[in-house]
Amino acid sequence: MKVVVTFQPKEEFVTDLRQDFPEVDFSFFKKINDAEHALHEAEIIVTMGEDLTDRHIELSQRLKWIMVTSAGLEKMPFGAIRKKGILVTNARGIHKIPMAEFTLGLMLQHAKQFQSVLKQEEEGVWSRRLPTSELNDASLLVLGAGAIGSEIARLGKAFHMKTAGVNSTGEEVNHFDQMYTLLNFEEFLPDADYIVAVLPSTENTKYILQTEHFEKMKDSAVFINIGRGDLIEESILLDAARTNKIGHIFLDVFGEEPLPSTHSFWEEKGITVTPHLSSITKMYMPRALNIFKKNLKAYSKKSDELINVIDAERGY
Repeated sequence: MKVVVTFQPKEEFVTDLRQDFPEVDFSFFKKINDAEHALHEAEIIVTMGEDLTDRHIELSQRLKWIMVTSAGLEKMPFGAIRKKGILVTNARGIHKIPMAEFTLGLMLQHAKQFQSVLKQEEEGVWSRRLPTSELNDASLLVLGAGAIGSEIARLGKAFHMKTAGVNSTGEEVNHFDQMYTLLNFEEFLPDADYIVAVLPSTENTKYILQTEHFEKMKDSAVFINIGRGDLIEESILLDAARTNKIGHIFLDVFGEEPLPSTHSFWEEKGITVTPHLSSITKMYMPRALNIFKKNLKAYSKKSDELINVIDAERGY
């Protein structure tokens, strides 16, 4: 069984995989272009999910399974994948702990005015006149009530926040007091103190947030996007910040990454930019490879117990 990995993990992970699966022929490459000569032999490709093209799928004549070591799948060549009936799995679920902690960190940063406190400390200013607040009893709306969104709500409940979630069906999800769909979530916007977007990029979510949504929010509300950059047009975010429609905007994802140093987001006082790091901790790769190892064992035994199987027609 030939497995081609289109990125180079740390040597400890390479050693671990080869020790656990001595019967498998692993080949590791720093990038997909380096792996092209090996694709025709690959039965399995392990990828970060942003490098494969239709051409690579065509070159991979023996390919049966693609393991994506991330949750995002919007750059996958699903047209070519569907034609060949290739199995796709991903690392859904590994992000919930770091991204939920990151989100709570941003909310606490805003509530306790840590950015202003840091600036005062740097300038040697002693002032207690900062507009601090509490998460206790605040209302939290999470757009995307999957594994990550549910964990954000769970942590929010630890602070006694009121939680509302949004998914495709409106069905109940653990840790949410109320549930909405993409068709009616705006009903809760006037009540939300914090709006967190964790939505994937799909035909139903691209640019779904419009100016009217921000007009319905409290002028003290905080908007946090850790999902995908194409959830909302950049011009709408800049207008919301410049006209003080809401209290603050935190952005960890963007339409173009890395965000150019000349971009207006960097200079806008009402916007805080973080470099798409909400999911990045030292536990990222161990968790992703653990899912791959579990699935590789099931695949080797021709078992149907694989987890995180993707519907290639829907793309998620």
